[in-house]
Amino acid sequence: MTITSATAARGHPRPSPAKGRSLCHGGNATHHTARWVAFPLVRQGENRDVRSLLGDTFTYGEARQAGLGDSRIYRLRDRGDIIALGGGVYRWSDAPPADHDLIEIAERAPLATICLETALARHHLIDSIPAAIDIAIPRGGNRPRLRAPIRLHQFDHRTFELGRETIAVGGRREIGIFSAERSLLDAIRLRHREGSDIAFEALRNWLDLPRRNPALLVGMARQLPYAEAPLRRALEVLL
Repeated sequence: MTITSATAARGHPRPSPAKGRSLCHGGNATHHTARWVAFPLVRQGENRDVRSLLGDTFTYGEARQAGLGDSRIYRLRDRGDIIALGGGVYRWSDAPPADHDLIEIAERAPLATICLETALARHHLIDSIPAAIDIAIPRGGNRPRLRAPIRLHQFDHRTFELGRETIAVGGRREIGIFSAERSLLDAIRLRHREGSDIAFEALRNWLDLPRRNPALLVGMARQLPYAEAPLRRALEVLL
């Protein structure tokens, strides 16, 4: 006769496992012809509870601190519940739509700032869309190793904050971006490397903006090396 938990509750003793059999703990025990086996307990809402602790975006270290082991993390990934963004950064697959590349950059390189052609495109000053993301870090800083396709630039730390803003990218951290004016001036002073066509296309489109202020642009150019003189020459031609 098989003794179930209900039978045992009515006062019948639970039989000891026969010799050669083992009774496994930590799960739901059931009979097997050769031994007792245990199936893992299924906790309803398990992912929901973990997600409430971690949020939509989290790192491997944060997942471990929340009590997730490697096998659980990899199972969630392999099952498609979470997406590996790179460098130990994860995001739940059903989280709101977001730019995963920018989330990874914001998480792993807090000072990284969108610049040059990528910034000009986001400010609608050029029509082209670069294949890689232009990001700048202070010169001398650690070069981030990222899965996202980037072009890395190093700018002088003394002027790094000039015109630097932040924007939301759908994750928990914002990412830096240089203003339209700063991005335009960087394109002008680095035109030998980035291309004169991009710089002057951006300047023409900036001059068409309703609130453009050439005097303020020249004032900012004075604070950046190799920016003021070529800007003045270009303004003389276009104005």
